[in-house]
Amino acid sequence: MTETPILAEFLLPTNELRDDLPFYTKTLGMRLESIFPADDPSVASFSGHGMRLRIEKGADVGVGHLRILTDDVDGFADGARELTAPNGTRVSIVPLTPQIEQIDTQHEFAVRRLADEAPWVIGRAGMHYRDLIPSRLGGSIIASHIRIPDGGPVPDMVHYHTVGFQLIFCYRGWVDVLYEDQGDVIRLHAGDCVTQPPGIRHRVVEASPNIEVIEIGVPAEHVTTIDHDFTLPNGKGDPSREWDGQTFVHHVKETATWAPAHIPGFTARDTGITAGTKGVAGIHVIRRGEGPSPAFSHDADIHFTFMMEGTMTLSADGQEPRSLQAGDGFVIPPDMKVQYLDASEDMELLEVALRGDFTTNLA
Repeated sequence: MTETPILAEFLLPTNELRDDLPFYTKTLGMRLESIFPADDPSVASFSGHGMRLRIEKGADVGVGHLRILTDDVDGFADGARELTAPNGTRVSIVPLTPQIEQIDTQHEFAVRRLADEAPWVIGRAGMHYRDLIPSRLGGSIIASHIRIPDGGPVPDMVHYHTVGFQLIFCYRGWVDVLYEDQGDVIRLHAGDCVTQPPGIRHRVVEASPNIEVIEIGVPAEHVTTIDHDFTLPNGKGDPSREWDGQTFVHHVKETATWAPAHIPGFTARDTGITAGTKGVAGIHVIRRGEGPSPAFSHDADIHFTFMMEGTMTLSADGQEPRSLQAGDGFVIPPDMKVQYLDASEDMELLEVALRGDFTTNLA
């Protein structure tokens, strides 16, 4: 049985169709599909650029705003970015491929406590999101505490993000994820993490009950694109492949090596993300070690820490000491002198720094 074709078209008004014909066909490069009546045309249909338009004299509708997406913005419509058709329709010429917006970080000292009952909101694929940096440092970063209460299969689709950096750190439970060129399902257990390089296709498959992850994205607002034509898994690709200069990094807690941290009195495991991102970001898990821990400062543009376990006191110049516990997060601006005090034996921190090759200065 032959399927009946179905088309959709946008209706736009006009005062004089003959004025619009050359604009839509020559300036915008659309194809005239139909026009009537022959002796005094008042209705015409055009197609092109993935859409269909019907322009009708006297139509009781708004003039509309068309967005034409192309990566050759300079070669389209003689390089114009904004146009107005004779019928009043506004036309914007914008890049087809989403661009990463470069945002200057608005530095601040900030503490976000779980006990403050920050709201959880329902986000993509039914996941619950809690914002760990409400100001987002002017839009330069988003840090999200994400949970899926029920577990089981996740109604996710193959997608990718236009980002400068993105981290998924499994905090509680486990989650199964598929990644482009990485073979079959990867299961992240508590303490494991992966980077999601810019543009890598991926899909969340299944999660344990009460799964919790920490997700870091740079910048805070970035485009998520659904790829309806890409199927995962897609096989094992080149392990050295780069996406915008970054490789895929899968860090496994059970095989990690602990070494002295950049802060005396603590130990740390390096996730390998500084190397995998060529210094864009550095991710460490930090535990209490031996000996006293002096005050320190850093020169990273962004330095965010999430309390995964235990308790400690955060002392910072010009600030009241803050008693912190699991679920709390804090941001330390560059050059601020801080000190980690009274750390419990089970204290464990997730430290996120951009850049990853920052310097620590001891007081």
